[in-house]
Amino acid sequence: MSEKRILLIVGGGIAAYKSLELTRMLRKAGVAVRPILTRAGAAFVTPLSLAALAEDKVYSELFSLTDEAEMGHIELSRSADLVVVAPATADLMAKAAQGLANDLASTTLLATDKPVLMAPAMNVRMWEHAATRRNLATLTADGVAFVGPDEGAMACGEYGPGRMAEPAAIFEAIMAALGGGARPLAGKRALVTAGPTAEPIDPVRMLTNRSSGKQGYAIARALAALGAEVTLVSGPTALSAPAGVTRVDVESAREMLAACEAALPADIAVCVAAVADWRPADTSGKKLKKGSGAPEPIALVENPDILATLSRGARRPRLVVGFAAETNDLEAHAKAKLGKKGCDWIVANDVSVEGAMGGDDNTVALVSAGGIERWDRMAKDAVARRLADRIAQEFA
Repeated sequence: MSEKRILLIVGGGIAAYKSLELTRMLRKAGVAVRPILTRAGAAFVTPLSLAALAEDKVYSELFSLTDEAEMGHIELSRSADLVVVAPATADLMAKAAQGLANDLASTTLLATDKPVLMAPAMNVRMWEHAATRRNLATLTADGVAFVGPDEGAMACGEYGPGRMAEPAAIFEAIMAALGGGARPLAGKRALVTAGPTAEPIDPVRMLTNRSSGKQGYAIARALAALGAEVTLVSGPTALSAPAGVTRVDVESAREMLAACEAALPADIAVCVAAVADWRPADTSGKKLKKGSGAPEPIALVENPDILATLSRGARRPRLVVGFAAETNDLEAHAKAKLGKKGCDWIVANDVSVEGAMGGDDNTVALVSAGGIERWDRMAKDAVARRLADRIAQEFA
């Protein structure tokens, strides 16, 4: 990676602050970063902060006598192994799709002969607008790769798709595009489950839980970064599929089990999804109405045990990892689950910690027949990378 170079175009938007963390991560990995900061982007991050993290000069003006004499926009556009646009605003996407070139960023995109990766970021209505959808289709047909956007709350107060992908996700997409880093899981197939399941009561109500899917998606992304061919079976979440990962969307536990079995054979299975233990015995075809008295009790039946089924099945993956979300007696419950399910490892997840369900951090312990590894509280992306490295060690 020390010989790889990224040209990073930072567009104008509140998500521009994420470009600073992305730059730090790339430099830590040994990747050189040469930044282009648009005039709008400079309203959100300063050239000084970007230059300090990139350890390189920040370029911004198309008609700069100094910059054109020293580098020139043509050479600038072709001196990198990959051009990354983060955030890729609706304006930058439109210019690139139509071949416009009226500033340094758009001129560079038009002049480059290198691969381009965009991380879109904009208001949900802008992202869903017909013009943006046309531009997205055009850029995709032209060979531009995309990471994100994610779905969630926005600075404008609205909610929906349009949030720029997190720096870790963009970093992994960049590393995959560069073909960089060790790929010890190349040739291995991995199955990851993530998110909640939803068990319908009637057409508008369901039994579900608070799982965001963030940890499972991070693990799928980390395994793909190490070279694995990853199938992500996901319950309902607001997340975008990680780059290079095949996502299968499901809702109920039975649908999730069927999708997992269809994804076999696999070398690795990591069951992160928070699967509902029970489902209504009967589902009403019409909305249940509130009566004058107490509601009728809902009879429940047990859902299939996906982790145990994979662990004890005829096509058992070589390594099966389960998750145990607990609020008390974390390690004791994890040890019991390890024996009951028949899997190889249990990642015991302390969800009594504020923000564990739906947040960005996790406190876990890795439980196996060989003992317990207690990990410090860390970001879910860091947990994912550490777990992926441990998995890779098993296949070394």
